[in-house]
Amino acid sequence: MINGEGPFRQAHVDPLAGLRTADDPPWDVYLTGTVFLDIIFTGLDSAPVRGTESWARGMGSSPGGVANMATALARLGLRTSLAAAFGDDHYGEYCWDALEQGENIDLTPSRTVPGWHSPVTVSMAYEGERTMVSHGHEAPLEEPAPDRPPHARAAVASLTPGVRAPWIEQAASRGTRIFADVGWDDTGRWDLAGLADLAHCEAFLPNAEEAMRYTGADCPRAAAHALAEHVPLAVVTLGSDGAYAVDGRSGESAEVPAIAVEALDPTGAGDVFVAGFVTGTLAGWPLADRLAFAGLTAALSVQEFGGSLSAPGWSEIAAWWRRVHSVADQDPAALSRYAFLEGLLPEVTRPWPLRRAVPTIGFGRSA
Repeated sequence: MINGEGPFRQAHVDPLAGLRTADDPPWDVYLTGTVFLDIIFTGLDSAPVRGTESWARGMGSSPGGVANMATALARLGLRTSLAAAFGDDHYGEYCWDALEQGENIDLTPSRTVPGWHSPVTVSMAYEGERTMVSHGHEAPLEEPAPDRPPHARAAVASLTPGVRAPWIEQAASRGTRIFADVGWDDTGRWDLAGLADLAHCEAFLPNAEEAMRYTGADCPRAAAHALAEHVPLAVVTLGSDGAYAVDGRSGESAEVPAIAVEALDPTGAGDVFVAGFVTGTLAGWPLADRLAFAGLTAALSVQEFGGSLSAPGWSEIAAWWRRVHSVADQDPAALSRYAFLEGLLPEVTRPWPLRRAVPTIGFGRSA
């Protein structure tokens, strides 16, 4: 079942329950970007070979692109608002319904664009990696971001070298805390000054390669310290080695190793990591706990296929916590790293591991 449906309804946990007041903004997190329809093939023995036909043992469809982040945030209990353009085709209708009805994401600032077809990505997962092919056209210039972003505690942005996004400064000026990642710099300049909106950000979360290229540092940890001179909080993801963070205001640093899992599909894992870190930050957790939680949610996500629909909710996190406690000879030190979860997790009766139904477009609809 898709999240929220049937007998396996997600347990509701509000990680900000103790912090909410009558004066809060209406949304915990705002974000904007492009929603793709993702079609994912899994169970491939190897990469497709030119001139041959490959058969996959599994497939699924789900909203992708910025929907990965929005879904991950909503499943962790954050009130999430998304501004995006949706095509007026069946793909756009499916993505809208999956996000609004299935995930309770606010789409008030989003728009359906007549005559514009939904962007599509086909992802092939094998050997813990993925290969993607995408197609789409730019949405009309007035779409999708509204003139003024809705008031929110936080916003997640993807920075583009040499390009300003006016909504970021607008949101920051109203007290919204901006969490930013960045894509590969195709220009090859890797000029930190070119990320103009970084000046408005609370946190910057690049991967190790990006961090080292932007700073010229020879190791990810040195890069994190260099970035902390430009942004209050620098978080560098280290892949299978976990993550490292530096709080430039306090000078505190923290490093948490990754959880070893058998990865089915890494699609969206970076988005889930950011969502977990945003959740812990808004909840006021210690830096190391935020890193641990972000890494845990990302690790759980790669054990499912797809982007948005692989994001774990609190039921999955609780099931994992219960499962690791049942393993004989578990390292007490490793368990203690996640002891902060004890007061948050709901009771669960579902088995581990959890598998979601294949999300097939239109399946089960009456004519």
